[in-house]
Order: sequence, then C-alpha cells, then structure tokens
Amino acid sequence: MIEISRTTKETDIALKMLLYGSGKAQIQSGIGFFDHMLQSLTKHSLMDLELVCKGDTFIDGHHSIEDCGIVLGKALAQGMYPAEGIERFGNASIVMDEACVECDIDVSNRAFLVFETNAYKLPFKGRVGELDVELVEEFFRALCFNAHLSVHIVLKRGKNLHHIIEAMFKAFGVSLRRALTLNPRILTPSTKGVL
Repeated sequence: MIEISRTTKETDIALKMLLYGSGKAQIQSGIGFFDHMLQSLTKHSLMDLELVCKGDTFIDGHHSIEDCGIVLGKALAQGMYPAEGIERFGNASIVMDEACVECDIDVSNRAFLVFETNAYKLPFKGRVGELDVELVEEFFRALCFNAHLSVHIVLKRGKNLHHIIEAMFKAFGVSLRRALTLNPRILTPSTKGVL
C-alpha cells in the first residue's frame, strides 16, 4: 500500500493506493463529476484507491484537480519504478455511446502527454456538473508528468462531453492496467537495460 499526502495553501490531499488491487475506490475531491471519473479510472485499472482532497473549490476546481493529478502521479511512480517484469505498453479504445477515445501508454520513465480533442471540431470547453472541461487535460498532464508516463489520449469521435470525458478516464484505466500486466518473461522492458 502506497500512502502520500500533500498540503499546500490551496489543497490538502491524502491518498492510499494499492497498484495491483481489485478496482475499489473511495474518492472525495469536493467535485462530484471528478469523483465519478476517478472511480471509473480506478475500476478499470484494477488498482485500489482512497483519495480525500480538501481544496479551495470556492475559487474553482483547478487547484484540486491538478493537485490530485500530481499526487496520483507520484503514487503511480512510486509503485511502477523501477519498471521490471511488466508489459510496459498499454492501449485501449473505449466506446461510450457515440463517443470513442483511444489511449496509448508507455511506462517509459519519461513524461509526455498528447491530448487531442479535435474530432468533429467540437470545442472542448464548458462544464459537466461542477467540472470545468478544460481541467481534464490539466489533470492528465499533472498525472503523466509526475508518474513519468508517456501518454496519448485521442478523441476519435464524439459529441456528448460527459461521454467523451468518461471514455477518456476509462481508456486511461484500461491502458494502464494492460501496461502494468505482469509478465515473468520480461525482465527490464527496454533495450537500454533500465527505465
């Protein structure tokens, strides 16, 4: 079990994570739709996650969502590296009604995020519940850069923002689960000999 806490003037976050769990989630971020998205990510990655965030949501959700990404990313990095005995690469295309999102992950120990949402030339702005849609990219950027993951999230098609965002979190969860699949034939999954 990995435990991380982070306190700033903007947020106070406590996280417990079991990387190879069963998909159990207890999330309290103060932003209902974001809680639902983290529950989906947890369910489909098969990690167990407890996260409590007390943030300045009276301003907006930015600090809470970005800082949750930072803390989750740090916990993932602690659990994944050194990367040995895993598949390393994971991919999933997740459909949710009219929406389809593809996520590709490389557990590379190098941080990078490609976040493309230009299907149908749909402006990726607005709100779903209490979540500012623009903060979805901020969350994934904070997570990827703190977990040292290379991630591509690409909207292939879709119109409904709820469906699109949920497909993103599910696709990330499934891709992560696949990338972290244990494989005893793989020692270090790199020609460099280290990740």
